Amino acid sequence: MVLAVAADALQIFVFPLFAQGAFSPADDLLDLAIAAVLVHLLGWHWEFLPAFAAELVPGVDLVPFWTLSVLNLYRKWKQITVNMEGTRKQRPALPKP
Repeated sequence: MVLAVAADALQIFVFPLFAQGAFSPADDLLDLAIAAVLVHLLGWHWEFLPAFAAELVPGVDLVPFWTLSVLNLYRKWKQITVNMEGTRKQRPALPKP
């Protein structure tokens, strides 16, 4: 989560100050690096594909898509974890004779 927030903050606040804005090669390299690191850390998820595509569109890259995609993954993971804990039942080790 920290990595996604830091990448979005860099793209929104830092890169437009010293680069060509949305057409910046540094911005594109950051997107490639963040996509690779997030896939390495969290595994492949479909949420990363639209986030990566949107980050390459000029003007649209000001929306924090990396943060939103990681938040969505966390939400799904939390929902799966809660559902699995709710369905787990205590079963006896040996059947009753």
